[in-house]
Amino acid sequence: MSVESTVRAVTTYRLTEMKQRGEKIAMLTSYDYSMAKIVDAAGIDVILVGDSAANVMAGYETTVPITLDMMIYHARSVVRAVERALVVVDLPFGTYQGNSKVALDSAIRIMKETEADAVKMEGGEEILESVQRILSAGIPVMGHLGLTPQSIHKFGTYAVRAKEEAEAEKLLRDAHLLSEAGCFGIVLEKIPAALAARVTAEIPTPTIGIGAGAGCDGQVLVIHDMLGINKGFSPRFLRRYADLHTVMTDAVSQYVGDVKSGDFPNEKEQY
Repeated sequence: MSVESTVRAVTTYRLTEMKQRGEKIAMLTSYDYSMAKIVDAAGIDVILVGDSAANVMAGYETTVPITLDMMIYHARSVVRAVERALVVVDLPFGTYQGNSKVALDSAIRIMKETEADAVKMEGGEEILESVQRILSAGIPVMGHLGLTPQSIHKFGTYAVRAKEEAEAEKLLRDAHLLSEAGCFGIVLEKIPAALAARVTAEIPTPTIGIGAGAGCDGQVLVIHDMLGINKGFSPRFLRRYADLHTVMTDAVSQYVGDVKSGDFPNEKEQY
């Protein structure tokens, strides 16, 4: 197999080109082989193996408990399915904050053990040293500003961030720092649309919004939310494209009924 045949169609450089020509970037999460294969084949640009796996796959209330080993397991599964999309993996809580050597070790493990394309990290100036160290090793980094779920215990709420001038100015400053450091993209989560549009206009780095308005260079949603698998999560920014909760519930109920009644399997469904 040639080296070229293993390189995916969407690269970090291509995302920059998309921003320059005004083409929007579509990004979704995936956590397993089967789902990632469908998402990739449907034409998504970027697949995020998000630490939101802690919520939708493992049932935790926050993203904090998920470990590096768990993220590597999910990322391996996704990468094996993907042929076209850029695959980005979240560095989980506790694997990069406060120690740039630990951050680099964590990023190297993800790249070597999963064969993903890049890592994503939450925070601005406070994690800049870790970002720079990872980038210096040749590992692409996507930033994440605004509502940073790994810091939920500090915030105490999932409310919109950067509504006050001081926090908005810090976010703008952080976006410039991450862009200048060399991040290939920055997720902007749950911030005022006007602020997100300003960030997007001021930096050459592509921005990906979630609850940050249409002015970003792209959008990202959690796949379980947009497919309607999660019924209890309905933020203002979420658009549901399917109601798989109902579809799956009806299908399972029908299967149970068919088994109980003896209708399944029938003569054509046996050997």
